Amino acid sequence: MISPEELALLALAGYRATQLVVHDSILDPVRERVDTWQQRKPNSAVRAALVTLISCVYCSGWWIAGMLLALWLAVTAQWNVGPWAVHGFEWAAVAGAAVLLNRWDDSRKDAS
Repeated sequence: MISPEELALLALAGYRATQLVVHDSILDPVRERVDTWQQRKPNSAVRAALVTLISCVYCSGWWIAGMLLALWLAVTAQWNVGPWAVHGFEWAAVAGAAVLLNRWDDSRKDAS
């Protein structure tokens, strides 16, 4: 099982990576290209799902947290430590902590 410090580190990394995918201007061209691609065939479920994925902090955050956790577990040789269900709970914890940071960040923008 990951430590509280590892959880905090992964949550911060997940928050930052989610901000990169959903909000940061460096990926604006990619998001615009995907949006244009989806508008050419608006009834495509796959295209709509991809647009949703890259525009939603909850959607992106969940998958980013999973990828970060899997990478962390593999690199630190913790993949086979404990039952798989524990890693599922760790995934939920990392994603939840990262989205809390996103919510806090979004609430600060509204106050300005």
